[in-house]
Amino acid sequence: MSQSAQRIVNNPKFQELVAKRSAFAWTLSIAMLVIYFGFILLVAFGKSFLGTPIGSGVTTWGIPIGVFTIVSAFILTGIYVHRANGEFDELNRQILEESK
Repeated sequence: MSQSAQRIVNNPKFQELVAKRSAFAWTLSIAMLVIYFGFILLVAFGKSFLGTPIGSGVTTWGIPIGVFTIVSAFILTGIYVHRANGEFDELNRQILEESK
């Protein structure tokens, strides 16, 4: 490993960045897995609920729940990108400055 790479790995801010980013990524991943598998379990065991019409129309509960499942992936991705572009990029910049 090169000397500059070793300085980066030994930097406490790098350790902080890795820990924060990993914890945040795992949190969002678990949230998405809960949403997705919750939807799959609902499809498997709650067919009657998903087929229940909303009000007097023809739209059933399955449509908005399915759309929520898809949209939640985009929202969670947006949340990660927002934090990565703010806090994580700033820590990365500081680490690179200190390693020069």
